[in-house]
Amino acid sequence: MSIIEKMSKIVNEGDTTSAERLIHDDFQFLMHSTGKSLSKKDVVSWVGMKDVKKSNVRVLFENGEVGFEHAMVTFSDGNKEAVMSYYKFKDGKVVYQETGATKLPK
Repeated sequence: MSIIEKMSKIVNEGDTTSAERLIHDDFQFLMHSTGKSLSKKDVVSWVGMKDVKKSNVRVLFENGEVGFEHAMVTFSDGNKEAVMSYYKFKDGKVVYQETGATKLPK
């Protein structure tokens, strides 16, 4: 299973233990929708909230250094987005992630 596939599984299951293992300590998550940057602690906590479900996940490209994914995301409040994610990897873990999202009708 690829790193991106593992991340999607972790998010969908709300698996904070696996998130702790797969996310690098130097992790940074840049969300273009808000301009906010999140840390590993922030993202692991968010995963545990089980706020989002990813579907139609497509790994567009992945190697040992970077990866690109497109997925449909449904939030617990019913909002939906099409999300493009860019990942950087370090030591086999996710060290950086950027997302761009397009809101979809509920």
